[in-house]
Amino acid sequence: MSGSRTGAGHGAGQVVVIGAGIAGLAAADRLLRRGLRVTVLEASGRVGGKLLPGEVAGVRVDLGAESMLARRPEAVDLARAVGLADRLRPPATATASIWTRGALRPMPKGHVMGVPGTASALAGVLSDEGVARIERDADLPRTEVGEDVAVGEYVAARLGREVVDRLVEPLLGGVYAGDAYRLSLRSAVPQLFQVARTHTSLTKGVREIQARAAAARQTGPVFMGIEGGVGSLPLAVAESVRARGGEILTGTPVTELRRVRGAGPLGAAASGGTGAVAGGHPAWRVVAGDRVLYADAVIVAVPAPAAAGLLRAEAPAAAAELAAVEYASMALVTLAYRRTEAALPAGSGFLVPPIDGRTIKASTFASQKWGWIAEQNRDLVLLRTSVGRYGETEILRRDDAELVEVSRQDLKAATGLDATPVAARVTRWDAGLPQYPVGHHARVARLREHVAELPGLALCGAAYDGVGIPACVASAHAAVDQIHGDLAAVRELTAHPVQSLHGGAGE
Repeated sequence: MSGSRTGAGHGAGQVVVIGAGIAGLAAADRLLRRGLRVTVLEASGRVGGKLLPGEVAGVRVDLGAESMLARRPEAVDLARAVGLADRLRPPATATASIWTRGALRPMPKGHVMGVPGTASALAGVLSDEGVARIERDADLPRTEVGEDVAVGEYVAARLGREVVDRLVEPLLGGVYAGDAYRLSLRSAVPQLFQVARTHTSLTKGVREIQARAAAARQTGPVFMGIEGGVGSLPLAVAESVRARGGEILTGTPVTELRRVRGAGPLGAAASGGTGAVAGGHPAWRVVAGDRVLYADAVIVAVPAPAAAGLLRAEAPAAAAELAAVEYASMALVTLAYRRTEAALPAGSGFLVPPIDGRTIKASTFASQKWGWIAEQNRDLVLLRTSVGRYGETEILRRDDAELVEVSRQDLKAATGLDATPVAARVTRWDAGLPQYPVGHHARVARLREHVAELPGLALCGAAYDGVGIPACVASAHAAVDQIHGDLAAVRELTAHPVQSLHGGAGE
């Protein structure tokens, strides 16, 4: 498969997946289950993307995302399919707090991304005036939202800014590290967008969402982790892909993606020739270092800026849409303390509204949230903080020691914790979280129209229909279906993006 053997790797049902994050790996897994040949090319030296296992003070922890939504099947099903069923673990506690107005306050129950069904649900978190403002929702005239609207703009119009600033903002910040007054209601919280289009009263619509959920009698945990870390999921998927004959090449950045002609039907040998890339249509030439691969189809599973660079030659309009996607950067600070010196409040951690002027935006009490972390060393307590939101650049220019220090200062102010950690680790996620501003849905629709003009090409990942792990897996599955000519899953994601619900403090 080197440059001296440029024809190697081409054959019926050969697919190249660019990117070995969880989306690319999930795509490779699905392709292999359909009997296709797969090569995954990853620029970095490891698989997993933003899912990263690690150690602090000898204790295994996640250094990236730490949980996955279990009320959607995609991520949990993938974990089970690659042999992790016996390692799936719910949080030991899902009781979180919010650090606002000078105190840690219990996270309210009965809300949808911070939007309550009743004013009383937010008593304690909001001022009396803020609670009273919510009650005006039932008497206000309809708020028109058109094709899209900012979450903060709509919710503030219905319920007042205090709901947005003290609850919606920190919850959305935990998912997107974004700004509620920029983020798209349609893409970021699709449930509430449907309410906005069909109801005059927002609180009444939220109560209907809650009633439907109760009628559905959903049982089991809302979120799930994995013993050893969610970061072990991509490692298990990669191992399964390789065991079934798939090839994964790390340290192999793709430098060129071009169409050529002469491919046979995608999957002809494996699926009766039902693929979208029929004879005579363009196939793909992929250049990665000194390697040149030919494929019947390519799935691009890298962040939007990298995808834009790859598509610029063959799909300039799609590349322009991708280049316009913005990202937020953040850092996670993981701290280990002696248990005898670290008495923490009960619960899984806390969120911090930006309006309160703190540096950290959340803290997760990892040893309390995940039993498997506590069991590794009963003499230690591990927690982590997160810093950095969209548009905040100054804080992330500070060195690791400064980020540890500001985290300790805020933890002391919030919880009284004043001990010296025995170990600390800072993990930076530069341009880690794609932003879904107003109009994101329309941008993704335009992008898909451009890509549809290129047979055998599909995109997947966090930049399109949801940033959580289930959303990335669903996006990968839709991409695989698309290159087979089945657009049903793509249409479903376009119509109904995956809401990336907040997974508790620090998630």
